[in-house]
Amino acid sequence: MKKHKNEAKLLKKALELGFAFAKKQGFADLDKSVPSTDRVECIYRLLVQAKQITPLAVDQEDGPNMKHKLVLWISRLLPPDHELLK
Repeated sequence: MKKHKNEAKLLKKALELGFAFAKKQGFADLDKSVPSTDRVECIYRLLVQAKQITPLAVDQEDGPNMKHKLVLWISRLLPPDHELLK
């Protein structure tokens, strides 16, 4: 699993866009008391269900792999010259 240079910032951006997508789909917003690991899993599962990303194998569904999958998803959505991809 290759790490991106700005992986933490890309994950933050992925969560922002993921929650915006969830809101458009009619889901309620998660409050700040929900742990970040649960937030990542919620957005990951929503994007898999919406067929925006391909699911991980069942034995690979853990926090780091889900985060990496979200980073890959957002890196494909951003324009190639975006500051987070440099």
